[in-house]
Amino acid sequence: MSLLIKNGMIATASETFDGDIYIEGETIAAIGKNLAATHSGAGKAAKVIDAKGCYVFPGGIDAHTHMNLPFMGTNSSDDFETGTIAGLHGGTTTIIDFAFQAHGGTLDAAYNRWQEMAQGKAAGDYAFHMAVTDFNPKVAAEIKTMTDKHGITSFKIFMAYKGALMVDDRQIVDLMAEVKKHNGLVIAHCENGDMVDQMIADNRAKGNKHPKYHVLSRPPITEAEATGRLMDIAHAGQYPLYIVHMTCDEALDRVREGTRRQQKVYVETCIQYLVLDESLYFQDGFEGSKWVMSPPLRKKEDQEALWAGMNQNLVHTVATDHCPFCMDQKKMGIDDFSKIPNGMPGIEHRMELLFSEGVLKNKISMQKFVDVTSTAPARIFGLAPRKGTIAIGADADLVILDPKVQHTVSAKTHHMNCDYSAFEGWKLTGKIKTTVLRGTIAVDGGKALVGKGFGKYLPRKQSGALL
Repeated sequence: MSLLIKNGMIATASETFDGDIYIEGETIAAIGKNLAATHSGAGKAAKVIDAKGCYVFPGGIDAHTHMNLPFMGTNSSDDFETGTIAGLHGGTTTIIDFAFQAHGGTLDAAYNRWQEMAQGKAAGDYAFHMAVTDFNPKVAAEIKTMTDKHGITSFKIFMAYKGALMVDDRQIVDLMAEVKKHNGLVIAHCENGDMVDQMIADNRAKGNKHPKYHVLSRPPITEAEATGRLMDIAHAGQYPLYIVHMTCDEALDRVREGTRRQQKVYVETCIQYLVLDESLYFQDGFEGSKWVMSPPLRKKEDQEALWAGMNQNLVHTVATDHCPFCMDQKKMGIDDFSKIPNGMPGIEHRMELLFSEGVLKNKISMQKFVDVTSTAPARIFGLAPRKGTIAIGADADLVILDPKVQHTVSAKTHHMNCDYSAFEGWKLTGKIKTTVLRGTIAVDGGKALVGKGFGKYLPRKQSGALL
């Protein structure tokens, strides 16, 4: 199978240029101008796509998703099939999902459970982080197996969700030391779980039930304190660090402090924190539950800080923390904000939102767009040079986006298995026409051409963050 994409505006993390891309099998075979429909005598391309007037950039890598996650008494509503198909519609060709260790369980059991949910079901390519919720000597001995046998080289800790997922500082220190031995990377959810737990209890005691008390129980200081404490722990042991879903300027200030001591820290934000704000929680009724996630949405000035942080190379990736729940599931917390399942849908709209709100409004360059959505996560998480770039020999994961098409986001037209859209009614400019995964046209003109089981598991190399 061969494919020729002609006349596109090819965008990478370093440059934009007009040209053609010739694909043979699953990989890119040639990049240049005026490429013929035949290349190196391999025969005529099976299909030629004219991308004139469109951007062509690497397939998106969403390094933070939760498909079919068992959480707060239910499961996230997208499984690996529906979630990755929605991702392909939105230009995301690879996800890195989280396998969760059960308390008292093994990492190997977590890996096997998540493979059962993903293997033969995912339509897009996928990899795993390992969420460590109960670190002990037996688990320490499994780190090498995860890295060497399964290609899982990143390990997540939670500093929040006390009594469920949260680990203490001693466990953090011990995990960081063990992961460093195997050239892995610790990634962290930073909120002070004890502070949050107390504020939730105080509000519940006062009879405060409304969704707005979710954000009022998790103020920015809880995130900033945990971020600074974790960075100090990592600095003391010279451990590299990746912080997930950063939301606010106060936490970003802790990163600025770390850079002054030349600390190696990588920061992720999510598309919702760049374009949505906390006023959504203060609507009448239960509407605000749609955006209950942790950490919560912040103020508009925090959005400005995150956009600036990308341009200052303080924020390195934009993910989604895609963890959707339908409204019937959200209503588990209709009489208690603390029981609203935490999470929202987003995988399908990350790329188009960031292009429309970021590139077209001159908040970031096209090169920065490619970097934070694809190239940087590939490099940091050991998927490069196979993923995240347009280069000869790389996987032919490509997105063709028409920068002039206007459209409106709606639950009526999205492909995520969720009965609402977190971005309902948003008018965007820039529409994805075609998504190519490993040389196969996966989505074209709004129609999925691949399905269940097309995705491959990606064992990852040691983190490029250490290079």
